[in-house]
Amino acid sequence: MTSPHEDPDVLAHSQRLQALIRDEIRAAGGAIPFSRFMELALYAPGLGYYSAGAAKFGRDGDFVTAPEIGALFAECVAEAVAPVLRGIGEEAWFVELGGGSGRFAEYAIKRLMAVDAMPARYAILEPSADLRERQRAHLRQRLTPPVFDRVEWLDGPVQARWRGVLFANEVIDALPTPRFALREGEVFEEHVALDAQGAFVCVDRPADALLAAAVRHVERQLDAPFADGYRSELLPQLPYWVQAVIGGLQAGALLFVDYGHPRREYYLPQRAGGTLRAFRRHQLREDVLAHAGLQDLTASVDFTALAEAGTGAGFDFAGYCNQASFLIGNGLAQRLAEHEARAPDEAARYALRQQVKTLTHPDAMGERFQAMGFARGAEFGHAFLAGDLSYRL
Repeated sequence: MTSPHEDPDVLAHSQRLQALIRDEIRAAGGAIPFSRFMELALYAPGLGYYSAGAAKFGRDGDFVTAPEIGALFAECVAEAVAPVLRGIGEEAWFVELGGGSGRFAEYAIKRLMAVDAMPARYAILEPSADLRERQRAHLRQRLTPPVFDRVEWLDGPVQARWRGVLFANEVIDALPTPRFALREGEVFEEHVALDAQGAFVCVDRPADALLAAAVRHVERQLDAPFADGYRSELLPQLPYWVQAVIGGLQAGALLFVDYGHPRREYYLPQRAGGTLRAFRRHQLREDVLAHAGLQDLTASVDFTALAEAGTGAGFDFAGYCNQASFLIGNGLAQRLAEHEARAPDEAARYALRQQVKTLTHPDAMGERFQAMGFARGAEFGHAFLAGDLSYRL
């Protein structure tokens, strides 16, 4: 429900985006795919959730990502990719998809410098102009000028030939996703239409050939058809997205961290409503069509689909494990010990231990979040030696 104390400017912002979406629905003949609604709600220029200027990350925003709670996550990622960057040498790039507040870049760069693996270029592919400026201001304050000069912001994937590491934390879950439903054995796609009062409502229309074929592919892997009425998400465009974001990457590694499940767990009968959800002010919201532009929309990742997409792009599968195993296998205990040794008091040491608990505990981020890597002409080293989950794919 809308709070009676909602900022009028905030409500007006949402109303402008809703008007834009209504115009597109009418122009499309009365309905648009849910994936298009999600794309506009999150990324419409100047109005979408990620395109506008509202705070999103941290305690004052709508959710907290791993890099926002401290340096340990980013430092362990840096440890994992350091062998790849050192192996490539002076021409190495590190490309981060979606830079958030800039904290991940800050912590990762400092650790890469400490382990003699700083790439020649640290590039952030960030579609939001507002977030770009926040990242730039944050990093300019926290990095020395020669190091800051190695950071750049990209308007799109690197199309020229490059070598290095592509990293994405909580990116795939925010890709606009189609929603499918089964009715009398036929595949339908969820659309968004308008009711008599102009409010957004969901309606089903026959799925196109791409989505229908993708659903049948999943059914074949599950060895059973979906039950009538089953509804969930599926990203048939994921292979094309992976190929697009790697651009001209010739050799190096891909590393993805996100929340999700392997396919057989993603499409369990008890998940007959799918994984789509909305978050606002750290609260789960039931109505994903409400408050367009003011709440985050997200769906869990099918890691089997990601494995197919990464290998389909010409990379070797390097490993898959939950976040706790990934961090522990990439020096979390050592990083914690070093930070505790430098901590000024017991309160700071306690905060560090709480950070570890959040990152690794099964009831927090430890098992819900998972890491998957791919490599070509490079070696991750020990990055995925702990807690291998590839047998579940």
